[in-house]
Amino acid sequence: MMKNDCWFRDWFDSPYYHLLYNKRDDREADLFITNLCKHLQLSASSKIWDIACGKGRHTNAFARKGFNVTGTDLSPNSIFEANKNKEDNAEFFVHDMRLPFRAAGFDCVVNLFTSIGYFEEYTDNFLVFENVNKALKPEGIFVVDFFNATKVKQTMKPEYIEQRGDITFNIRKNIENNHIVKKINFEHHGKKFSFEETVSLLYKSDFEKFAAEHDFKTENCFGDYELNPFNENVSERLILIFRK
Repeated sequence: MMKNDCWFRDWFDSPYYHLLYNKRDDREADLFITNLCKHLQLSASSKIWDIACGKGRHTNAFARKGFNVTGTDLSPNSIFEANKNKEDNAEFFVHDMRLPFRAAGFDCVVNLFTSIGYFEEYTDNFLVFENVNKALKPEGIFVVDFFNATKVKQTMKPEYIEQRGDITFNIRKNIENNHIVKKINFEHHGKKFSFEETVSLLYKSDFEKFAAEHDFKTENCFGDYELNPFNENVSERLILIFRK
């Protein structure tokens, strides 16, 4: 087990995490994957690895297009749910992206919807790129979809409430040491709960540094799920396409 990772192992596997984030949009995922496939022009025989796949909405979107897709996630609960709803040509496993997985087994690897940067150690991000490089075949593609850190800093709400059924999630955000720290407090069945998320403010230059260390070349940079050009001041997303 990696050190300093207990918070996201516990929180990402909690039923309250899945409740708080239950409004994630499958239609948005399908639109993104459709646009991405048109851009990448992957062959029908391509094998895809979706790292930090959650419950598998992007994995299944690829699978519905006929690709053989493997989704992995640190959360056993997420993988349990993913396996209940998987497409025929999708498979799911519990796996830590900081560990190697199937050397030279994939034509394309994707890491989508801000599923990196939660590590306490900045160097762990390099491990992810190292393992992706090993998992890709020659000329393989790595797609990273992260939030646009500049836009997030400009528009971040420091305090707000999310209501899910009878649970009121009180959420506070602040920036500490180049990390967004999100504190989540709520009460359920008379018991008080408190969780914390921490994600690095990673910029385009950071990802290019991770990539260059492991001989990836940057091919494209997009700013939203319709794959419009990235603009640091206005884009909602930072979507990078790397080539091995």
